Amino acid sequence: MNTKFSIANGVVSEARQCPSPNFNERPEGTPVSLLVMHNISLPPGQFGNGYVELFFQNQLPVDTDPFFEEIKDLTVSAHLFVNREGEVTQFVNLNARAWHAGISSFNGVEACNDFSIGIEVEGTDSDPYTDAQYQTLTSLSDAILKAYPHIEIDRIVGHSDIAPGRKTDPGPAFDWDRYRSSLCDR
Repeated sequence: MNTKFSIANGVVSEARQCPSPNFNERPEGTPVSLLVMHNISLPPGQFGNGYVELFFQNQLPVDTDPFFEEIKDLTVSAHLFVNREGEVTQFVNLNARAWHAGISSFNGVEACNDFSIGIEVEGTDSDPYTDAQYQTLTSLSDAILKAYPHIEIDRIVGHSDIAPGRKTDPGPAFDWDRYRSSLCDR
């Protein structure tokens, strides 16, 4: 997958659009200045079944898996989701506040949802991510860095970095060196 992404008015034109109701407006005058990588699989360790999309739309069929009963009352979202094949789904406009980071802090500033873009990568802490995912993340991140100049390379972090002790994703399986070295020099 070698897609070149473009962003206009917070919409990634090459992404499949799957709107989530789980968002609100960012605080006025707050620039987008952080990119947060997550991982997700539903049920845990299972891929490619459409449950992530249903979860972010509050439509998860709770009787399908016991784990779904545990998360049925959560209202969460991310801006973007990259599946194992490298395909991108957009749930929330990048200019809006998605509910992906929860209780979080970066460089002493709390409430990272206020100023971040969240990308969920289909995976787990321990399963290697795919070549297609890294290729897509590189191209997608380049487009985000161009569209949101307050995000710099050192402001691309994992969920574990902004919620240490509470979150572990994207986990040890995520190859930060590979990902960061593939980004355009800024």
